[in-house]
Amino acid sequence: MGMPSMPELLIILAIVVLLFGAKKIPDLAKGVGKGIKDFKQAVKEDDEKEEKKEIASTEETKTETKTEAKIEEKKSENA
Repeated sequence: MGMPSMPELLIILAIVVLLFGAKKIPDLAKGVGKGIKDFKQAVKEDDEKEEKKEIASTEETKTETKTEAKIEEKKSENA
């Protein structure tokens, strides 16, 4: 089962026009486009949040490592 041919696409288009009317189709297309745009924006924001969390956790790990090294130095100096 492959892609629909031109006559099949025309029949589908005719059914859509009959169901929704010619005036509603641009509004529906605009709504679908806005929905896709919002979805892409939400995905992008989630990716940015994850990157910020990864950067923050990396910085925390570096800070903890430096603090542990300082504690080790003090222990060796006191011993």
